[in-house]
Amino acid sequence: MRRADRLFQIIQILRRSTRPVTAAALAEELEVSKRTVYRDVADLIGQRVPIEGEAGLGYLIAPDYDMPPLMLTPDELEAVTLGAQWVAGRSDKALSNAARDVIAKIAAVVPERLRSFIVESSVGVKPTVAEPAEGVDPSHLRSAIRESRKLRLRYRSEAGEETERTVWPVILGYAETTRMLITWCELRQGFRHFRTDRIIEVETLDESIGLRRGELRRRWQRWRETNPLSATSLPR
Repeated sequence: MRRADRLFQIIQILRRSTRPVTAAALAEELEVSKRTVYRDVADLIGQRVPIEGEAGLGYLIAPDYDMPPLMLTPDELEAVTLGAQWVAGRSDKALSNAARDVIAKIAAVVPERLRSFIVESSVGVKPTVAEPAEGVDPSHLRSAIRESRKLRLRYRSEAGEETERTVWPVILGYAETTRMLITWCELRQGFRHFRTDRIIEVETLDESIGLRRGELRRRWQRWRETNPLSATSLPR
């Protein structure tokens, strides 16, 4: 790794961490010695990068520190390209188009020397397989999640049983060939997963879920941590 890339990566590692990062942790991720890390951090501080801390305790970077936009490494560009390819081939029309637009925008502004990592990327995704026909528009589900609004679902289980549920949507999850709407179900008084290809009808209600933004997601994450088997089981 070039020294300039290494300095940039140190900043990236510190930016993504909310706790002090030790020189040992930096050295392990960068595959260099701790002495090299100490020297690089000192150079960054000398360049007025707002890094605080010291050897043995760890380093933090000021949360308001910003860098020029799209200062991306080749690995980061290929990671974004790979993710966008997956989304473009396995999402609804709105997200698919958004993924392609993101790649086009990045390709238009990165330096010429980096453009080949997008247009001639060394990574790629498997061609998509036919997805189950769905009667709901995933963009409506995403809007309800963003706006914290309840949904009324008519749902058909794997056994063919139909039920009507009022749910609080948490997140729309994507697997290789299916999508899952993860919710708090008022009927079951608990978190439940619903395969979107089994949702017969969906109505977005005017009623809000009545929680502060992010609170339902945090509750689901805590539930998932304490119920790992339920959280990873197939949706019903």
